[in-house]
Amino acid sequence: MAQARRIVVKVGSSSLTTASGGLDADRVDALVDVLAQVRRGAGSGDEKEVLLVSSGAIAAGLAPLGLERRPRDLARQQAAASVGQGLLVARYTASFARYGVRVGQVLLTTDDTSRRAHYRNAYRTLDQLLGMGAVPVVNENDTVATDEIRFGDNDRLAALVAHLVRADLLVLLSDVDGLYDGDPRTPGAARIAEVRGPADLAGVSLGSAGRAGLGTGGMVTKVEAARIAAAAGVPVVLTSASHAADGLAGRDTGTYFHRTGRRSAGRLLWLAHASTPQGALTLDDGAVRAVVERRTSLLPAGIAAVEGEFSAGDPVELRDTAGRPVARGLVNFDAKEIPQLLGRSTRELARELGPAYEREVVHRDDLVILHP
Repeated sequence: MAQARRIVVKVGSSSLTTASGGLDADRVDALVDVLAQVRRGAGSGDEKEVLLVSSGAIAAGLAPLGLERRPRDLARQQAAASVGQGLLVARYTASFARYGVRVGQVLLTTDDTSRRAHYRNAYRTLDQLLGMGAVPVVNENDTVATDEIRFGDNDRLAALVAHLVRADLLVLLSDVDGLYDGDPRTPGAARIAEVRGPADLAGVSLGSAGRAGLGTGGMVTKVEAARIAAAAGVPVVLTSASHAADGLAGRDTGTYFHRTGRRSAGRLLWLAHASTPQGALTLDDGAVRAVVERRTSLLPAGIAAVEGEFSAGDPVELRDTAGRPVARGLVNFDAKEIPQLLGRSTRELARELGPAYEREVVHRDDLVILHP
């Protein structure tokens, strides 16, 4: 941890806001104090790059809009996010300015992270901000989200951003100082100091929701985010915002998730964990073996059926004949084009329909295998 140079820190709504909504300036300043010290290399002597994934936009917008609690409908959530996002970034801007540090707001959508050109641009933007000494403040673009208000939660977003920017460490800050083997409010519950793999979580009850009621993420989402990051080669520290300084300094606090895998091709992690399939393709047995075992592209000859309405470039699910998802990929054809391609070779299609049809339905570079 002391050697980590590029660090992604995620903080939740309950660590930034009051119980009734609205930003708590003292809490924001306390967090920024810690991050500014980390950037300057306090305690290690080496300057570090810090990227902040911050929840709190919706919660910050509640009080200004006269809302007593987080709304359930999408339209009012988006309205609160629209008001609150500006307040959130303004607060960070003022707080970091005390240290002469600039911040840059980056709002992401799933398209920014699964489509090849958008993914490269997101990486370049974040990398450039870090290279110029700024602190990127990242959130989902809640005001334009359509089918879900977030990627699922900002813990997951933070894990994916850590992989996107090739971070050396991910720190998840919550209102609980680590992962416990039971309810931390129950006498006798013990903190789990390290997690080296799934076996260390066997029998651990993770609960379901945060305590403050302003966000939607609980310990389940944090452990899932830690699992995603660790499997992608990024170690994770899970602790409370009040112990952020200790967690970032590598002292004994919270829960440390060891790496369980290696870094993979960037977009594929996003494709597996952040994309929403717009349709499905059913593969015959031979195509399933080719895609899953030999990691080949999906050709028209191996497709038995198509469902859903999607356009070229959309994510689709690849299923076996029993309906089980085996892979996910970005499709090269519109849904309405595929029925005429089923079971036919690319050479035959090129002769009949033209050279534009002599290509894969899903290229292997745009395909991720879904392991059970």
